Amino acid sequence: MYGQTICFHEFGEPQDVLEVKQREVTPLMPDEILVEMIVRPINPSDLIPIRGAYRHRISLPCIPGYEGVGSVIDIGSNVSKSMLGKRVLPLRGEGTWQQYVKTSASLSIEVPNFISDDEAARSYINPLTAWIICKELFKRSNNSFLLVNACNSAIGRIFAQLSVVFGYRLIAVVRSSAYTEELLQLGAWHVINCSQSDVYKTVMDVTSGQGVHAAIDSIGGKEGYELARAVRRGGFFISIGLLSGLQVDWQRIAIELDIQSKIFHLRQWLQRISVDDWQNSFQQIFALLRQKQLILGRAEARYKLIEITKAVQIAELSGQQGKVLLT
Repeated sequence: MYGQTICFHEFGEPQDVLEVKQREVTPLMPDEILVEMIVRPINPSDLIPIRGAYRHRISLPCIPGYEGVGSVIDIGSNVSKSMLGKRVLPLRGEGTWQQYVKTSASLSIEVPNFISDDEAARSYINPLTAWIICKELFKRSNNSFLLVNACNSAIGRIFAQLSVVFGYRLIAVVRSSAYTEELLQLGAWHVINCSQSDVYKTVMDVTSGQGVHAAIDSIGGKEGYELARAVRRGGFFISIGLLSGLQVDWQRIAIELDIQSKIFHLRQWLQRISVDDWQNSFQQIFALLRQKQLILGRAEARYKLIEITKAVQIAELSGQQGKVLLT
């Protein structure tokens, strides 16, 4: 059996290096399942590796895609037949930008009926990252301030909603006032338009000169450093993305700022948790979705795998609010 697959054989701009090919589905191992994909999102975290940001740990050719949802159509000899036909997230296995995905049965996440395909497809990378940071890394209280840049992004909107769940005060940084009202409605305590206001000065004004307890940077480069400046002594600065394509000046942060700083990699968290903890984390995400405490927003557009060039171009348009989905 062959399936349609997106892959890249060299690093570069996604619209230039991504190809659509037919790939043979190899036999399943005893503990594996085969999933026919329904839908998967295009995330910045999918595109950044294609450009070569993490080339030291990516083997070519590579199939991109970290998340998505599909139906189980075949099982290995050690897997219960009850898995057949189940809707699952086939995670931590092969890249999801293909028609058929193989993964370990124990690591697949069964999707409850009250979760739509679109929600399920996007319930991994951004929700889980934000959940872990809020639950395990950010020492929060009702008086804690969390500063997040690129807050109009999908994960920024999640941090805004989780501020209500966890009880911290979110200061959202965006580049346009068009996002202010929505972020306030989602739960943000204050919104800074960095194209009109200085982030550091505004943060000091609204925190009575104390600075924030923690900051989450998705941009890197100069903007990441400016975010770190606004963290109070002993606070946390966490990098979760490189939308600018540039690393934060970690040496400067270490020399000039008396704060704790680190890069958060979801894959490192995955390496140290049990299968039970992995499964339980999704049950908490699904519970938030069911209770409408977490809303992932609308899809911007849908494209078939064969339309990948157009899909990535649309996904990277400035001002994009909804996710682009591959069907």
